[in-house]
Parts: sequence; structure tokens; C-alpha cells
Amino acid sequence: MKKYLYLLFVAILGGAIALGGAKLLENTDNGRYDANPVTTAKFTNYSPSSYDSAVPQDGFTVAAEKVLPTVVHIKATARVANQGRQLDLQNIPAPFRDFFGPQMPQDDGQGQLQQGTGSGVIISSDGYIVTNNHVAGEAVELEVTLHDGRVYPATVIGTDPSTDIAVIKIEDSGLPHIDFANSDDVRVGEWVVAVGNPFNLASTVTAGIVSAKGRSINILQDQAPIESFIQTDAVVNPGNSGGALVNLNGDLIGINTAIASPTGVYAGYAFAVPSNIAAKVIDDLKEYGVVQRGYIGAVIRGIDGNFAKEKGLDVNDGVYVQELSEDGAAMNAGVKEGDIIVAVNDADTKTSSALLEMIGRHRPGETVELTVLRNGSERKIDVTLRNREGTTDVVKKGTPAQVLAALGASFETLSKEDAKAEGLDGGVRVKAIGPGKLIQQTDIREGFIITKVDKKKVTTKEELVKKLENVEGGILLEGKYPGSNRTEYYALGIQ
Repeated sequence: MKKYLYLLFVAILGGAIALGGAKLLENTDNGRYDANPVTTAKFTNYSPSSYDSAVPQDGFTVAAEKVLPTVVHIKATARVANQGRQLDLQNIPAPFRDFFGPQMPQDDGQGQLQQGTGSGVIISSDGYIVTNNHVAGEAVELEVTLHDGRVYPATVIGTDPSTDIAVIKIEDSGLPHIDFANSDDVRVGEWVVAVGNPFNLASTVTAGIVSAKGRSINILQDQAPIESFIQTDAVVNPGNSGGALVNLNGDLIGINTAIASPTGVYAGYAFAVPSNIAAKVIDDLKEYGVVQRGYIGAVIRGIDGNFAKEKGLDVNDGVYVQELSEDGAAMNAGVKEGDIIVAVNDADTKTSSALLEMIGRHRPGETVELTVLRNGSERKIDVTLRNREGTTDVVKKGTPAQVLAALGASFETLSKEDAKAEGLDGGVRVKAIGPGKLIQQTDIREGFIITKVDKKKVTTKEELVKKLENVEGGILLEGKYPGSNRTEYYALGIQ
């Protein structure tokens, strides 16, 4: 009997010890059992203070609600200078297309009119709107429709073909307007939202991520284009041009400008002008009517592995200085041919597009610090930027130099011998044609001899330049091609 009582006591004691141990382990950090385990799992809702660190469950709606009232629909009417000449999207180099909206030719007896649609973003409460140059730059009439349905006429304040940015204005006050973000802070992989009016579908919102930064796609038809696009996979289509690309806070990081597509509609790649570039252009156009852009005076090219091997370079990125302009800003500052520019004001410039973007943010007369590699050694060089004419003066709208740059062509006085051979008293030959208004609006060819501007005779390049002083609206060029007796006319608009 005593034996059985002893065994019962041992069993009870063992059970008590086991229960006590389990309870003790339950209340220690090292225990294996926890009735209420704590994990690192987080809700996937959106928090405005950390939009870029969470999966955005409702972040898109926050951005859309903030941005939609600031994005407008633009209907632009442009006059085609040459009778019967159609603006054909297929003429834009494939696979890239400016995504301008549907076009509808009209004829008012003074030449053919075309209408296109695009988008814009209100940037101030008093009616300033940013859009693309290819949307509004050539317009003779602009109509802006707000998100709430109000319709306004608009005027062009200024355009910049180098970045494809234009500023227009409507007359009203108290308008909703967008906030700008620092596009330098945008990261690849970040969520973004695109807002615009594709195919005349007003107030359309799409979303995606940033696919790349600093992308150059060789689409801007200008002598000195600045292409450093933000690439995104947010769906954009014809009519989205000039619309907003925003982060999940609803702040502007870019102006939607182009798509890469073999068909002309969205195929996975879209490109936006960074907000930092747009902001500088907007300020210049509002203050001066023309962009004040600084140049270093150098021919550059980006470095890749093959070029580095060819030149025997020790680096595989950066910007190689191929040639310097005589007495230009870079030459005067001490930059040498063969130098490798790796930074501007301590911001890395691993590609030529990045360098052009950084320099393009500055005006003539401003000084930038270039970091260059020379013979394997790094050095800092201060360069005072100049304008396209090689001075630090403010560029004024309508000056001959500014108009000639916009035309995108070079000219020379016809020699006496050549003039006599053509039966002329003199004239001005179109020496070369590059990106600009001449090639965009006419089918003029190199070699054309200009004899009259707006029906007034010109015999020298200097006379041509003088005719272009303070030109408004447009000009009519009259002349002939060598060996031909036929008089040709080319009309084009000049802002």
C-alpha cells in the first residue's frame, strides 16, 4: 500500500513540475511556445509619409484625387504652311512616336488647318499651364478644358524645342495647381501615376513603375536637344502628351512626352521630361519668353566599354570631350580635349544625357564646377557658361540669332559668280539643314537660294538676318533651286 501511495505522489509531483516548467517557458523570451506570437508582418495599406516603402493599396487613389483637378485637356489648331502637306505620325523616326492626338484637317481658304489634342498641367493658381512644345508650339488657336468642364481660350507664353516644353496661359484665378517634386530623388522601381487625356478620354489615370532614368531616345527635333527622360511602364497613349507623371504623394516628377512603339500606341515604354528640367524652362519662359540655356562649348560623347577600349581609357562611363569650341567656355576654363567629365557640381554624369541635363539647368553667366579625369588624375574646373552665340548676355526673344537657331539651318551669301550663273543679283543659299522649324514645317532642301523674304529682296546673309529681327507670326521665303527657272515659295510660322 505504501508503495502505491509513493508512486502516486511521484506522479503528482512530476505533473506539477511539468506544468510549472511550461508556464515558466511561456513567459520567457527563449520559450518555444507563445499563445500570441509577434511577427514582422505589416498591413499593405498606403501611408503618405512612406509612400515609396510600402505596397500601395490605396496610394493610387490618393495621388489621383490630388492630381486630377490640375490636369487639363488641350485642343490645338495649327496651320499647315504648305498646301496639302499633312502632319503624319509615321514620319517620326520609328519606333518612337510623339503621342499627339487625332488630327482633323480643315480648310478655311487661307491654308489647311489641323487640330490635335493633348494634355497640360496647371502650375499656378493664376492660370499658367505646362505642356509639350509638340502639343502647343505651332498652334494658332488653343482651347483648354478643365477637369470640371470649364472651357477657356489660351495663349502661348513660350516654347522650348530643346526639351519639348511649352508654357501657355488661361485667364482666371484661384485654380487648383500641382506641386513639384525633386526629380533627382526619383528612384528606379518607384511607383508612379500618369494622368492625361488619351484618345480624347478626359481625366484618365494609369499607374506603373519607373523603369529607367536619364534615357535618351533621339526624338527631339532641335539642334541642341536635352534628352534625359524618366522611363516608365505606366500606360500612356496619343493625347497623353503634356500630362502629369506624379509620385504617390501626387507631386509632379515629369511631363509625359513620348512613347516607344512600333504601332503608335502604347507598347510598354513611355518617357517623361523630369520636373527639374521642366521647372527651369518654365521659369525662363515666364520671365524672358525664351529659355536662357548655358553651354560649355564642347563636342561630347558618352563612354561605353567599346569606346573605352578604342581610346585606351581606364573607365567605362563618363563623358568624353572630343572637341572644344575655339575661345569657348570650356576651353577658356582649361578643359582639354580627351578629358573625361564625371560630375557637375558633385552630381555624377555617367552619360552624355546626364551631363546635358545638368548643364541645361543653368543660365549663361552662371558658373559650374566640372570634375574631370585627365591622365588618370581627378581635378576640379570652374566653367562660366555662355549662350549659343558665345556670350553671357541674356538671350532676347525674336533676336536674329534666336530665330536662326529655331530655324535649324545655316546660310551663306551666294557668291557673285554663282549669282551670275543663276541670273540673279544675289541671294542667300541654304547651306545645311538640321532639326528645327524649316525641316518640321516645309520640305525645303539644302542648296535652295533665297531671293526674297516676305516679298522683300535679300542679296546677302546679313540682309536675311536683318529681315528676321523682331519677326512675328511667320515668314514667306521666295527663291529657286540651282539650275531651275521655277520660283518656289516656303511659308513657316515663327513664335
